Amino acid sequence: MAFTNPERDDIKWLLEANTTVAVVGLSDKPDRTSYSVSEAMQQRGYRIIPVNPSAQGDILGEKVYANLADIAEPIGIVNVFRRSEFTPDIAREAVAAGAKVLWLQLGVYNEEAAQIAQEGGLTVIMDRCIKVEDSILRPDIQRA
Repeated sequence: MAFTNPERDDIKWLLEANTTVAVVGLSDKPDRTSYSVSEAMQQRGYRIIPVNPSAQGDILGEKVYANLADIAEPIGIVNVFRRSEFTPDIAREAVAAGAKVLWLQLGVYNEEAAQIAQEGGLTVIMDRCIKVEDSILRPDIQRA
């Protein structure tokens, strides 16, 4: 059966219920989409946890982790800014980390990753921008 994203009401609920977002592929370069999207989500009250094995120190004022397994706190959403072919391994990491949602950003789509995550109990959203969805579904949220 072909993958379909959850209904909009379900996505809204997921965003409200999961405010800790581990961002895989978050760049430390402000001109990158991963940075601007994560910064906007942070300003809307989400806790952003950067995951980037190439970066060190902090991004957006938060400690950078090399992978999901290194994060000691509960993860709600794993938001992925990596190419589609890398997402099955990220899905496995998200399942092992106990995340609730695997969110593949706009342009990122992988049926195998979706299957891995769903079989591990995660809700999957693919090929959608978390910032756009949050802005549409939760327009009443003010910037922090």
